[in-house]
Amino acid sequence: MATGAGFMPRGPSLKRGSMMVPNGGFWWRVLAYIIDAIILSIVGSILGRIVGFSMMPMSGMGANANLFASGAMFGVFGLSVVLNWIYFAGMESSKFQGTVGKLAIGLVVTDMHGDRISFMRATGRYFAKILSGIILSIGFIMVAFTQRKQGLHDLIASTLVYKTRDPGAVISEESVFA
Repeated sequence: MATGAGFMPRGPSLKRGSMMVPNGGFWWRVLAYIIDAIILSIVGSILGRIVGFSMMPMSGMGANANLFASGAMFGVFGLSVVLNWIYFAGMESSKFQGTVGKLAIGLVVTDMHGDRISFMRATGRYFAKILSGIILSIGFIMVAFTQRKQGLHDLIASTLVYKTRDPGAVISEESVFA
C-alpha cells in the first residue's frame, strides 16, 4: 500500500518490542466511564450541598426566591459542565493519559501516533462526546464496530484508546503496519 506524505496506515493495535498493545474496546470504556461517573457524582453532590446550604437564607425572599433559585440551578449546571470538561480534558492530556476510571481499568488516550494528546485536543474530544451522545449515543456505540475501536468523538479528535497501564507501551512502529 502506497503512503502519502504524513499518512501512515494503522492496524488495530500498536507494537512495542514483540508485544502488541490492543485498542480499548467498548465494554472496557463503559466500565471506565461508570467509575468516572461515580467519582463526579460524589464531587457534584458535595458541591450541590454546599450551594444548597448557601441558598437557604434566600428561601424567605418570596416571589424573587424562584427566580434566584432558577438562576442558581443554571449556574450549578454550568459549573458542572466546566468541572467535567476540566476533569476529562485535564486528565486525558496529563502524563497519565486517562481519567481515574481509565487508569483503574488500564486504558490510555493517545493521538494517532501513540503520543500524549494536548489539552486542546482533549477539549475537542470532550465536546465531541456531546455530539456522540446527541445522535442517540450512536457515536459511542461506534466503538464496538470500528477497526481501531474509535467512537465518533475519537474520529473527530483523531485519538485512539489503548488497553495498557503503561502509556510508554504505546509506541508507533511504522514497520508493523507496512
